[in-house]
Amino acid sequence: MSKNNSIKRQGLIVGGMVLLILLLDQWLKIYVKNNFQLGVEHPIIGDWFVMEYIENRGMAFGTSFGNKAWHKLALSIFRIIAVGVLVYYWIKKAKEGMKLNFLIPFGLVIAGALGNLLDSMYFDYYFPYDPCFPYNIQEGSGIFVDCGFWGQMETKPKGFLFGNVVDMFKFDATWPQAIPFLGGKAVFPAIWNLADFAISVGIGILIVWNKKFFPSDKKS
Repeated sequence: MSKNNSIKRQGLIVGGMVLLILLLDQWLKIYVKNNFQLGVEHPIIGDWFVMEYIENRGMAFGTSFGNKAWHKLALSIFRIIAVGVLVYYWIKKAKEGMKLNFLIPFGLVIAGALGNLLDSMYFDYYFPYDPCFPYNIQEGSGIFVDCGFWGQMETKPKGFLFGNVVDMFKFDATWPQAIPFLGGKAVFPAIWNLADFAISVGIGILIVWNKKFFPSDKKS
């Protein structure tokens, strides 16, 4: 197989994987946002792995960057730049002959980054926008709205690159009390989505196989 054909084949395999993850990620988020109530858990495996609908304005696993409009805008712009750099690097490595066992986990990171970026790009337009919705309330934003019984409240900016990210997966389990420092605490307190999972798996594989992907030159 020629080098160009090999690159095309790799591109089709990883591109198909990225598209599948994006479709599943967006379908899950839209389904959860349309059908789940806030604060209600839906068991997946027993009572320790559940689905619970939340939204966040920040980064992966609900981490926050700030309350101002420019904080969210800067984060979204950073995501766009990061995705562009990742795609460029993926293409560069594919042309250099990198194998699929590197290109696939790298593709997982790209898929996850794109999945959360899409939320911020169109969710404020796709769904009816309520500025008084709990996850749209953003103290410190400087944008005040009348929320009826609740009075004047500050809401997040609305529009392109300002949409919230939908999360839904949760490990509802705690460490055994006998474990020092961790006993009784949540095993993994963050609520996450498929895009976060793809990023974590991709980065984890790249870290574990780092020496295999990037062998150090041995000087004689």
